[in-house]
Amino acid sequence: MGMSAEDERAASPRDEEWPEAEKAEKLARGAALKWASGVFYRPEKLEGLGHYRRRETQRNSSIQSRLKSTVQSYLEGVSAGLEQLRSAAQEVQSVCQDLGAARWALLDSADHFQGLQHMRELMEKHVQLASVVQVLPQIFSVHEVFSHILQLLHGQHLLEAHVELMVVEQLRDDILSQLHLRGLSSAQATVLSYFSGLQELNESLAKQLWDIVGSSLRLVREDPVLFVTAVRIIEREEKIDDTLLLEATFLPPGRPKGWRQKFYQVLQDTITGARFHPPRMDAEGPGLARHLAALQKDIVSELCVVKDLMVQCVPAHYNILSICTATYHQALTSHLQEILREDLDKQGLFLLLEWALRVYHSPEMMGHPDLLPEVDVSALGPLMSSELVDQTERRYVMKVKASVFEWMQRTLEVEFKEWFREEEPETDHQGFFQSALPAILMQMLNENIQVASLITDSLQQKIYNMALEELEAFLGRLREALVQCGKEHQQDRAVPKYYISYLLAVLNNNLALSNSVSSLHPDTACREVPTSLQAALDRMQKKATQLLLEELLLDLQPLCLQLPSRKWLSGSQLVGSMCEVIDKYAKDFSRVRKPVFTLLLAESELLVASQYLRALLQRKMVCKSREERGQLCHRLLQDATQLRELFCGLGLDQSQQSLEAVFALRELICLRDPALLSLEVVGFITKYPDVSDEHISTLLDIRGDVSKEVRHVVLEMMAQHPQVLPEGYRPIFSTILVPVPELPFCLRKGKCA
Repeated sequence: MGMSAEDERAASPRDEEWPEAEKAEKLARGAALKWASGVFYRPEKLEGLGHYRRRETQRNSSIQSRLKSTVQSYLEGVSAGLEQLRSAAQEVQSVCQDLGAARWALLDSADHFQGLQHMRELMEKHVQLASVVQVLPQIFSVHEVFSHILQLLHGQHLLEAHVELMVVEQLRDDILSQLHLRGLSSAQATVLSYFSGLQELNESLAKQLWDIVGSSLRLVREDPVLFVTAVRIIEREEKIDDTLLLEATFLPPGRPKGWRQKFYQVLQDTITGARFHPPRMDAEGPGLARHLAALQKDIVSELCVVKDLMVQCVPAHYNILSICTATYHQALTSHLQEILREDLDKQGLFLLLEWALRVYHSPEMMGHPDLLPEVDVSALGPLMSSELVDQTERRYVMKVKASVFEWMQRTLEVEFKEWFREEEPETDHQGFFQSALPAILMQMLNENIQVASLITDSLQQKIYNMALEELEAFLGRLREALVQCGKEHQQDRAVPKYYISYLLAVLNNNLALSNSVSSLHPDTACREVPTSLQAALDRMQKKATQLLLEELLLDLQPLCLQLPSRKWLSGSQLVGSMCEVIDKYAKDFSRVRKPVFTLLLAESELLVASQYLRALLQRKMVCKSREERGQLCHRLLQDATQLRELFCGLGLDQSQQSLEAVFALRELICLRDPALLSLEVVGFITKYPDVSDEHISTLLDIRGDVSKEVRHVVLEMMAQHPQVLPEGYRPIFSTILVPVPELPFCLRKGKCA
């Protein structure tokens, strides 16, 4: 269907004005065409065309009626809005006219307003004068009130006095506030001068309050009313302070008073001043003990008063018990530091440590049943810091060390004097020589260690370390004393009379110390003796053993000087005499305990063997014939056998004896064929690696039948088999020096044989 030219002209302005309508119409036509093509795509569907036409006609009629209704409603709303706009415009125009009339009326009345301002000023002055007239009676009676307040204070009617004082203060503060608001600061000085008596009354009241607070511990037991009165006054003042601080417009002079904080300060100063600033006390133990005992008793008693009585007299938010507990704690901390600045003896230092670390927290003081559970000092920290505890422990250790040293020195002097007594040392139940020295030392050291264990483990460990150091130093001094005693004995062998017996007692004492020193260790699972202390014990034993062997050597030397000799070779009883001397000493050695006894036997046997060999090698006897060499071998066999049997009989096992060297040396001398000496010597030096070329050369000289060639071969063989001393080897030949052979005299141009 086409559109005529008139329709296009008619639609053109509308399309330009409403482009969306054209677009909507096209979409609707397209949708309708699409729908129709979908419904009537088959011929048989055309039969329902009339039905579809009626339905769509009804639908279009319904839509058109709704559109007409909507448009009608919209038009009515627009009409009502236009009517309201016309009405509003008329009202605005009316208001503008009224405002203009009011403006002209105000301009005409400007002169009358100046008269109203003058009236306002007169009214304000009238109000001020009326206020002044109202308070004039009170102002005129201020000084009379001051006198009455002063009388009340003298009569200790504190509550009444404080009420009147607050009234006068309120009056003064109101006047000052008004002056402040009106900027009349110059008049404030006059008011303050007029009310100057308030300051004196406040000071007088405060003095009485702080006196009451300072006596609070006594008053709550005797007359709690006075103390409660003071607390009530303080709380009143705190409320006034809080109110003024909240308003923050004007703060009168003297505000805030802060009397609650002052209450705490006075209470703390009272506690501190009453108990913790005594006159200079005795720095010795007894005086300090009495002082600490008094502190303990008084603090517990006063805290009980605070807990049972004072708490009931003050508001709960005061936390009075916690504050008093903290005050005592802090005051004690400072007080103990002051005491520690004194030069305390060891007893005083121990008392302080024990009191601070043990007594303070015990049921006897802060853990007292009457104080629990309200009093708890665990949150207040330690009474003494860990650094101060460590410093005090070290001071205590130094004092104990000085005491131990002094005591050990006196013990050593007594022990040294006992060595020179005219009687033998005491013996134990088994007959072993001994003295009380080990028991005394162990008891003293153990007591100090056990006492330290009552304080802390660290102090016990410090005392233990100190004890071992002092014991080690004591052993050094004891060794020096033993050396001094030995020197005096060398000058006169009759002094001391029982020299050997006391040396044996020293060895037994040393053994007892060695066995018991491990018991000093605080830890029962750790019983090792420190290396340095064990070395000191070993040096002590070695020195005493050396002095005993020197005595034995002095008795053996006259006999050893006769070795070797023709008389000895022919069958002298020289070795028999040596055995008698050895047996005599062995009987003395039996007075020491077995480990040391065995050691003495072994050392004595080594001494005898080395002296025998030394005599044989240093004063060498050259065999002139085979018969004489056989005679020498026979004598060596007899002597060595006799000595070996002696020591075996005394309890020294043959494997521990050094006399085997005599038997081995005898085999070298008894060898019939000198050509075999090189092999025998190699075996000899393998068994005794400390043998030198000089020793072997001397042995070859003793044989008397060794040629230069054989000697050269033997020494060459030794050079080819150098020996190293095995671990644990007991040297015997290295202590024997043989004389250097004399060189033959030679002419310059001659040849040495």
